[in-house]
Amino acid sequence: MTIMTKRPPHVLPHPLSANAHTVLAQRYLVRNPTGTVTETAAQLFWRVAQDIAQAERTYPPPTRQHHLARQFFDLMARLDFLPNSPTLMNAGRPLQQLSACFVLPVEDALASIFDAVKYQALIHQSGGGTGFSFSRLRPRADRVATTNGVASGPVSFMRVFNLSTDVIKQGGTRRGANMGILRVDHPDILEFIALKQNQSEMTNFNLSVGITDRFMQALKRQQAIPLINPHTGKTIRRVAAQAIFDQLVQAAWQSGEPGIVFLDTINRANPTPHLGAIEATNPCGEQPLLPYESCTLGSLNVANFVSVRSGKPVIDYDRLHSTIPTAVRFLDNVLDRSRFPLQAIKDHTALTRKIGLGIMGFADLLIHLGIPYNSDDALAIAEKLMGFIQTQAHEASTQLARERGVFPAYRGSRLQSRRQRWRNATVTTIAPTGTISIIADCSAGIEPLYGVHLVRTVMDGMTLSSLHPAFARHVETHGLALPSLQRELEQSASIQHLTQLPASLRQLFITAHDVSPSHHVRMQAAFQRHSDSGVSKTINLPPTATPQDVAEAFQLAHRLGCKGLTVFRSGSRNDQVLSCSQQQSC
Repeated sequence: MTIMTKRPPHVLPHPLSANAHTVLAQRYLVRNPTGTVTETAAQLFWRVAQDIAQAERTYPPPTRQHHLARQFFDLMARLDFLPNSPTLMNAGRPLQQLSACFVLPVEDALASIFDAVKYQALIHQSGGGTGFSFSRLRPRADRVATTNGVASGPVSFMRVFNLSTDVIKQGGTRRGANMGILRVDHPDILEFIALKQNQSEMTNFNLSVGITDRFMQALKRQQAIPLINPHTGKTIRRVAAQAIFDQLVQAAWQSGEPGIVFLDTINRANPTPHLGAIEATNPCGEQPLLPYESCTLGSLNVANFVSVRSGKPVIDYDRLHSTIPTAVRFLDNVLDRSRFPLQAIKDHTALTRKIGLGIMGFADLLIHLGIPYNSDDALAIAEKLMGFIQTQAHEASTQLARERGVFPAYRGSRLQSRRQRWRNATVTTIAPTGTISIIADCSAGIEPLYGVHLVRTVMDGMTLSSLHPAFARHVETHGLALPSLQRELEQSASIQHLTQLPASLRQLFITAHDVSPSHHVRMQAAFQRHSDSGVSKTINLPPTATPQDVAEAFQLAHRLGCKGLTVFRSGSRNDQVLSCSQQQSC
């Protein structure tokens, strides 16, 4: 057994990239009162590992704490797994708020609305993001009997939430983020859909329309749907589903928003329907949550799990098998170590103990295996890989339940009806991993490469430039001069026009805009089939994409069982996060 000491390991197994050091220094490492960084990356991982291992004191035998602290450290130090950003930032520090995101209820009463604004501010101050459904608010111009006035509608109140985020975003540990959802059958849905066509509006919100099966059926049959006042339950008017869908598609094509969430699909997978229906998600949309629940996420860097056997690169499932239980245990421990910003959040999180183990580095994994992202083979790898991870993660949660007990809301849950005794109501989620993938120096989440030369805008305006290391190695292997390609790489995300490169190399380094919208959606669906919660993936479209491309992607996503979808047409928004150069969007 490894004995835990106060002195952390001084050396990481592998050196971190320059961008990783920059991100760590800017956001994660401890600073003294004068602002000087006083912590190394190794010390950060040790700080987090020691803190999360302290949860073992709650469960017998307590001696396990010392051994697991080193296991947790090794997991992060090898960059095999990283937890969500708040855990890296806050574990072992006074704030001790370790969860990424939260969902808050917004009821149709002024007190509830402004309670939610207050709670949002406290959560953002602690470094978390918030998700809301505004679907319970009565529509604009509806009569308010208590004051003999008229309601201003959900959109007007959303502006209050947005302003609150603006006011406090500089005071917290990171920029505040929100998700706003409105049901497709709300009378103000068209106003909501058009909200972000003005790019100065709602800059601190992601928006999603809550789509129902009823709406999709009406769309298919060319029928109208009733728009229902949530306060009275009465139909205000009927509108053709196609008319709403056309406006939704046009808005998403023009600005990337709103996205969509399929509410009925989400609730068919809701593990605890006896606690209520799910109406909202975290800001990135991959984690559906009940009111006051939180999400605790972490991601395996699957690019690290490749070995060479008989001269051929293969996925090292044996090492994955030994790693996943440690990662699941780490995330379950985070729930016990987190200091939640509200008592209601602590209580509701404890009821279900939801965690989300996902992956990053998938595009890099495919490159290591020599498999193009836009191939049927890549879809097959996605199915097999995530199926394996989910099975092993469920088994790990089952083992934890034997040691620690099932989650308290187990009785009456869908898991009880299936006789699945898990420690956690959900175990797997595919998160976007924007920042932690920079630390791990791997591709983000399950996304394809955006470009072999990439400029990221992160942390309120900082830009990070990088050239994909595997591409550089392949170019050198083929005897080509990388400097001669540099200008071309900075001008275009795709390399398909670079005929001086071998066709095999161009095919392997497929970028997001080379992938058809349908393949993007099919890849998301492949992972969704093996994820307890949702999947964060952007359907990145080239500037030439059409509204019809967006419409077909939305409809395909519903048919294939996705829980939501986000599209983004390059160049459609001024604040684009990813580009191939600082001068232009790809």
